[in-house]
Amino acid sequence: MIGRQNPAKKTSMVMNKTIGQHILTNPVILQMIVQKSGLRNTDTILEIGPGTGNLTQLLLEAGKKVVAVELDPRMVAELKKRFHSALATQRLLLIHGDFLKVELPYFDVCVANVPYQISSPLVFKLLAHRPIFRAATLMFQREFALRLVAKPSNDLYCRLSANVQLLAKVDHIMKVSRHNFKPPPRVESSIVRIEPHNPPPPINYVEWDGLLRLAFLRKNKTLAAIFKQKSVFSILEENYRAFKALGPGGVWAAANGVQMGDETGALEMEDAGEEQKQDNVEGGMEEETKGEAKILKDKIAAALKESGLSDKRAIKMDPVSYTHLRAHETPEHLVCRLLLEKKKITMC
Repeated sequence: MIGRQNPAKKTSMVMNKTIGQHILTNPVILQMIVQKSGLRNTDTILEIGPGTGNLTQLLLEAGKKVVAVELDPRMVAELKKRFHSALATQRLLLIHGDFLKVELPYFDVCVANVPYQISSPLVFKLLAHRPIFRAATLMFQREFALRLVAKPSNDLYCRLSANVQLLAKVDHIMKVSRHNFKPPPRVESSIVRIEPHNPPPPINYVEWDGLLRLAFLRKNKTLAAIFKQKSVFSILEENYRAFKALGPGGVWAAANGVQMGDETGALEMEDAGEEQKQDNVEGGMEEETKGEAKILKDKIAAALKESGLSDKRAIKMDPVSYTHLRAHETPEHLVCRLLLEKKKITMC
């Protein structure tokens, strides 16, 4: 039965703070994590960063098998000594490596006190894992945890919130004081439960994330105002020309994630005689470019109006709202997707 003995084993090992080693030593918190994880005795449990194995011991008692991924070779040696019988009976699978780089085996649930430095990529690697797992109960830095669970109109609501909440149900379970760790981190912590939606939403995630990057550039501005920004519009305009140069087949391929090369729409002149001809038509091309810019602006405005999102602000939109902008394959909606494969816009 869980909790009959203290799972927090004392160690004289010096923790490596550069890779986020802060060992949870409070047995009450350890037991509460396991109890709130909803474990079954048939579960294969993934643990990330087991450290000296305090949580691992309880997970072995609660489930059928534990898969533990540990980066530090000193901790791997410690785990092998502490759980030699579980390793011998294959109830514990110990993977020595970087969690973000290793290929994960099947698991039902994930329970972990994670290295805070890799919180964001860790969450998205878990959510991308197939087959979809049942739930993850994870310890994060409190600020990160509050951003995960933040709802629209909350000051902490951000691109991270919308991305994760599109893919999963996220709940804040409990706060954990920094004094429950050895050595104590500089920040407070929280435990979060993530339950992936199954089946996942039918979207192209690269496109979806591109749209959120754009919307959260200025999360308190309306989407119409964001699309009108010169820096944003210049990227849309460049991409629009590229799509036109690709032709109908190329537009379809780009919209569906098929790589067609690095075309930019600017055709190189192979014949030197063409250069003079090009000079003669530059004035006409400039006028044509202005006309195309107006057409593009009109299409963007039409797409935003049709989706009902012109006056919406990112901070007040739930994840489902964003899907309305790309719900149809009309030319107007396609224009608003031109940006989505690009990574030229960075978050502020």
